[in-house]
Amino acid sequence: MTIIETESLTRRFGPLTAVDGLSIEIEPGAMFGLVGPNGAGKTTVIKMLTTLLPPTSGNASVAGYDIIRNSAWVRRMIGYVPQLISADGALNGYENLLIFAKLYDIPRSERRQRIHDALEFMGLTESADKLVRNYSGGMIRRLEIAQSVLHRPRVLFLDEPTLGLDPTARKAVWEHIQRLRDDYGTTIFLTTHYMEEADALCNTVAIMHSGRVAVIGSPAELKASIGGDGKTLDDVFAYYTGHEMEIGGNYREVSRTRRAARRLA
Repeated sequence: MTIIETESLTRRFGPLTAVDGLSIEIEPGAMFGLVGPNGAGKTTVIKMLTTLLPPTSGNASVAGYDIIRNSAWVRRMIGYVPQLISADGALNGYENLLIFAKLYDIPRSERRQRIHDALEFMGLTESADKLVRNYSGGMIRRLEIAQSVLHRPRVLFLDEPTLGLDPTARKAVWEHIQRLRDDYGTTIFLTTHYMEEADALCNTVAIMHSGRVAVIGSPAELKASIGGDGKTLDDVFAYYTGHEMEIGGNYREVSRTRRAARRLA
């Protein structure tokens, strides 16, 4: 049984092939990492799987629903935290969650308890009445994760969840992501260009380069495939793509990354 499955999933933008024939299967409760530099196609994959962008060709299903034919049902089954900030800085934490509770059609009688539980789970109870513009970057990310899981999704998509965070805040976000899987069995699909993040969090990692998956497996399997002892996922990336890991991308990608990092700082 799989909870996410793609078959030759492809997306083209004119002459550019952003995602080229992606075929993966992800088991329920997995922590799946799609890694690679900016411009590799990671965000395009997430946008297709969350129904925000139609594929040019190929097929995909999430939680048993086709992303094209059953897009409304897919959206009921998932949570999504994008790269750019989705929380409103002019509102407090509770108010942000209340808006999402209404958007997710959570019954009025359940909203207060759901919001309380989400704030407590993400360690934000004491900050519920503070304006989000005064939150740290790590607190904002945790609030956004809380927003995305209010409706108890089966799959949570996280696009560069620790972009722009300092090491301490990044570790705190890691811990809460792990708790979502361990305590609730949520399937996590995250993209990142931080190899140490994928190594620490994920039980399966796919290395993406120029729109294609170069290799896929557990972090241990990937390191063992190039010699094991002393090897890192950065070494794996260099081996299978022929390039050192470079967090670059085109002008648009770099600008988006810097904007997100600046807003979280």
